Amino acid sequence: MHLWRYWARPEQLPPRGEWRTWLILAGRGWGKSRTGAEWVRSIVASGKARRVALVARTAADVRDVLVEGESGILACSPDSERPVWEPSKRRLTWPSGAIATTYSAEEPDQLRGPQHDAAWCDELAAWRYPDAWDQLQMGLRLGSDPRVCVTTTPRPTPLVRALALASTTAITRGRTADNASNLAPGVVAALTARYGSTRLGRQELDGEILDDAPGALWRLAMFDASRVDVAPAMRRIVVAIDPAVTAHADSDETGIIVAGVGLDGRAYVLEDLSGTYPAEQWARRAVEAYRRHRADRIVAEVNNGGDLVASVLRTIDPACHVVAVRASRGKALRAEPVAALYEQGRVSHVGLLARLEDQCAGWDPATDTSSPDRLDALVWALTDLVVDRPLPPLQVRPMLVRSQGRAW
Repeated sequence: MHLWRYWARPEQLPPRGEWRTWLILAGRGWGKSRTGAEWVRSIVASGKARRVALVARTAADVRDVLVEGESGILACSPDSERPVWEPSKRRLTWPSGAIATTYSAEEPDQLRGPQHDAAWCDELAAWRYPDAWDQLQMGLRLGSDPRVCVTTTPRPTPLVRALALASTTAITRGRTADNASNLAPGVVAALTARYGSTRLGRQELDGEILDDAPGALWRLAMFDASRVDVAPAMRRIVVAIDPAVTAHADSDETGIIVAGVGLDGRAYVLEDLSGTYPAEQWARRAVEAYRRHRADRIVAEVNNGGDLVASVLRTIDPACHVVAVRASRGKALRAEPVAALYEQGRVSHVGLLARLEDQCAGWDPATDTSSPDRLDALVWALTDLVVDRPLPPLQVRPMLVRSQGRAW
């Protein structure tokens, strides 16, 4: 029952190779606490660690999760290896003499001075004071190979992002669904149904690090605020394309966005079909979307391809209605009116369009010189639907109702 290598999933075992920090970014219920506890237990049993630091967001978290929790160190240890827990001394002592001391990240000065040869840090993304991490690193100087295991649900904090980019960090990512067999029946399905198409779900269930660029015209919260699961009946639908010139591994993507205006007067982004495709393939995908959604037109940017863009589309379907558009202003100027529609709450995404939303929230027009092709296609679609041709409000007609006397 205590042979962890038998019970663990492969991703719950320490990565091979040289690393100083094992950063586990995973959704809730993935098994982060069990993984951290078993890692501490293994390095103590092997003699690789004699002085371990256990650090969590608060003192209560260290006690209730890392030490006494259902997946904590005490619960994972067999009787012959179980350490003695002395809460008043904040200390676990193993039969071998190895010691683990608990610390609260709310009191960084606790870590000023003590030395360790290993550490387990839990929910690093929720630590209030990053100085706690700095103080821990300064004391991590015992032994020949001091290492840290960090288990956290990811949040876009500077500390987490810096660790993820460090060359000495080994990263393990995971989703709540990976551990579905060890969770209560129906939990994953219920959580996915409730949060699966939200930014919160991507962060807390899928373990993604989400962030907004400081100068971005869009914020991820904008998409969540007006997201819908199903689109209403549409007045108009367009398929917008920002075609790439080439289709090799380093090519820009071809942006393909399907959007429409509903009978309620709101704009809806229905699909993101973007990707790296050769010309015939992106044209076929766009035409298939045009037919599937019974769209009014295909709006295609022709700055790069000229007449060839419309020609490729009509090769697939000679009857499709193609409108060529040419960018005469910068991306930021074209994007600002569309971003304003989102700020006003007039645009809804149907379901989660993760890569499109990440590109919008991550693009800073003042500093980013990349070509945001999904964003460009989105701008062309909503410009054609709303910006260039604002729709009149719905006309409410009087309803004829039959009275009890059968008169109208």
